Amino acid sequence: MTEHSAGSNRHSHLGVEHLGVEADEGGHDTTAAHALVAQLEDLGVEYVFGTCGHTNIAVLDALADSRIRFVIARHEQAAAHAADGYARASGKPGVLLVHVGPGLTNATTGVMTAALDSVPLVVISGDIPSYYRGRHPHQEINLHADADQASIFRPFVKRAWHVHRAQDLGRAVERAFWTATTGRPGAVLVNVPMDVFSRAAAPYPPASSAAPPDLPAATAERIAQALATAERPLLYVGGGLRENAAALISLAEHFDIPIAHSLMAKGTVPDAHPLVLGMTGFWGLELTNTYAREADVVLALATRFAETDASSWDARFTWSFEDGGRLIQIDIDPAELGRNYPVEIGAVADVGPAVQALAEAAKSHPPSARPELRERIRQARSALFAGSRERGRSDAFPLRPERILADLRDALPPDAILVTDVGWNKNGVAQCYELPAEGRFITPGGASTMGFGPAAAVGVQLAQPGRTVVALIGDGGMGAQLPAVPMAVEQDAPVIFVVMNNRSHGTISDLQSAHFGRSHGCDFTGPDGRPYSPDFAALAAACGADGHTITTPAGLHAALRTAVAARRPAVIDVPMVNEPVPTPGHWNIKDIYRGLFTD
Repeated sequence: MTEHSAGSNRHSHLGVEHLGVEADEGGHDTTAAHALVAQLEDLGVEYVFGTCGHTNIAVLDALADSRIRFVIARHEQAAAHAADGYARASGKPGVLLVHVGPGLTNATTGVMTAALDSVPLVVISGDIPSYYRGRHPHQEINLHADADQASIFRPFVKRAWHVHRAQDLGRAVERAFWTATTGRPGAVLVNVPMDVFSRAAAPYPPASSAAPPDLPAATAERIAQALATAERPLLYVGGGLRENAAALISLAEHFDIPIAHSLMAKGTVPDAHPLVLGMTGFWGLELTNTYAREADVVLALATRFAETDASSWDARFTWSFEDGGRLIQIDIDPAELGRNYPVEIGAVADVGPAVQALAEAAKSHPPSARPELRERIRQARSALFAGSRERGRSDAFPLRPERILADLRDALPPDAILVTDVGWNKNGVAQCYELPAEGRFITPGGASTMGFGPAAAVGVQLAQPGRTVVALIGDGGMGAQLPAVPMAVEQDAPVIFVVMNNRSHGTISDLQSAHFGRSHGCDFTGPDGRPYSPDFAALAAACGADGHTITTPAGLHAALRTAVAARRPAVIDVPMVNEPVPTPGHWNIKDIYRGLFTD
């Protein structure tokens, strides 16, 4: 017992000694926390999103004297989604600061969402004191392993660093930003024992930069030749091409090649462009899936051919390279080349400069014209949008989902940014919402995370303060991220939260009903068995935002106009009927429900 007490006293003494801010041998008289904040300023960080905890308050104290703004959230998942939204809208890496143990684990879903969508996100997490490792101190993640909280993030982050010494923190942060933003962007973790933040450390020098890989001229010419001689060529665009698409449009128009896109790439080329076929896969048009299946040369740009965009990789529906179809794939990540389909030409390159090189190479070949194909595209797209607008004229109440989309399209300014969750709000917008050329569509693709939309929209609004930002979400997604509303109020971010409220996890309820004949465990009901929903407009008012409850078919349009003009956070609660989104493509899970699948 005496020996144990002596050991405890010895560790306590070391803790006090190590945490004292004293000049080190090099004469440094600042803490690692202050050096970290100075480094973040040098890196151009504007916002740090997160929550406080005893392991990171040294960093928060340093941020108090910084031009960097700390965006506090009431839950780490909300903070992660907000940082993600900021990164998508600004083009800069998002920065997330979390606490040990439950702080880190609460952030996991949000960080994974960013990682799977190739969004640059730098996570800085406080950890237990370094000298208590293995003793299971307060909030350490342990049971069968000691102090290894970084391992929770390892399946989806590009890299995780555990900082052992104060003098290593700056180097780890530099490498973290470098790794998050180069190659295929993604999330990274810098895990820091709390005592390291309070130790003496020197300022870290500014980081260097390097150019991403270009497409070699010979490869560009080879690809241009393949496109020039193809009978049924197709440009297929993924979410990795987020910048100005002028070069892509130039390439397409020169060879008169139709453009299809993944869910994540909606809006990369304006919906109204005459060569846009639209989205492939589950929710893609029949014409889009048919043309993709029959194309003889497909140039795939920055896409991983995800299941949703490939009709579960079933060659009968969307993509088929088994009967002479040739695939050319360009991606910054070599692991994606040939992952799901064999490639004839695969190139590792930054897709932006690569498309520019292809547009230049195309000029040495004569232009092509496919007027009949353009007419087929015009007819199919016109029918799609006209049909949606016609259904959107319905005065039925609760509103049909396409009435909600029609009112949004009419009431919002053309440069509005739609941030969706999952369900009708994502799938319906991707399929049949004619996005204006100036508009932007942001959605969770890889993880399809319910709860992404509300908090991500706050981050988007901070990145784009002059634009109208709408979080288009279901009542399930809104209920999952209620902290987003007070966060918007606190940050003076005039996000408009439009809740498509069917008192249900509607997409799954429809799926269950279609295959099992009833819905159970998917719909929200009160103790009397009747449909139930919180009063989201009242919640808004309680948080200091504007609240609108829609009670008539005409009420949504009026509420949207009011919210856009007010430039204040607002929640618009819109009763909606449960309607399935049409799925012209294929999803293998339906075969599983019917027992038609094979191993």
